Amino acid sequence: MTSTEDEHLLHEAEKIATAVGKMFPGLCEVVLHDLTQPDHAIRVIENNLSGRKIGDSATELGLQRIKDPEFPSVIQNYPNKFPDGRPVKSTSIGIRNSEGRYIAALCLNLDVSALSPLLMTLANVIETGAADAAPVETLSDRRSKELRDAIEAFAAERSQTPRGLGREAKRELVRKLHRSGYFESRSSALTIANLLGISRASVYNYTKQK
Repeated sequence: MTSTEDEHLLHEAEKIATAVGKMFPGLCEVVLHDLTQPDHAIRVIENNLSGRKIGDSATELGLQRIKDPEFPSVIQNYPNKFPDGRPVKSTSIGIRNSEGRYIAALCLNLDVSALSPLLMTLANVIETGAADAAPVETLSDRRSKELRDAIEAFAAERSQTPRGLGREAKRELVRKLHRSGYFESRSSALTIANLLGISRASVYNYTKQK
C-alpha cells in the first residue's frame, strides 16, 4: 500500500512528467511509472509514442529497481526502440523515498527518427544542384526502412514531422504511397499508421478517397 510520503512524491513527479512532456510535444514520450504498483505502473504518459496506456505494467528496468535497491538511479541516453521499430534514445530516472526505496521511475523516450525530417530539410536548403529525378519504381516487397524514408521525406518538404502533418497532408501522403506500390507489403498499413499517428482503418480509408 502506498504511504502518504510516497503518494506525495508521486504527485510531485506527475507535475514534472507533464511539464517536460508539454515542452517537447510529439517528439519525446515522458512516462511516470509507479513502482509501488508494478502490475499497473504507468501513472502518467505524455506524448504517447509507444502505444501504451495508463495502468499498463512496469518495464524490465522498473522491475529491476524494485528488486535491487542498489540499481543505478539514472540510466542516461541508452538505445531503445518503439514497438513499430522506430529508434529511440531513452533516459530512466529512479525516484526514492526517505527510506531509500524506489517508488517511481521517470522515463524519457526521444523519437530519434523524428529528427530526420529536420536534417533532410537542412540538406535541401544547402544543396547546390540535383540530378534529374529518377522514375518511381514499384517493387514487390518494400522494406520498412524505405517506407519510413519516403514518409519522412514527404514531411521534411513541409518542415514537419510525420505525426505533425495535417489531416489533408496525411491523406495526400497515403494516396501517394498507395500509387507508388508501398501497400504491396501486408505490414505497410500498420507501419504508416504508427508513423502518422492514425489508425490503420484511417489509412485504408484514405486510399479509397479521391
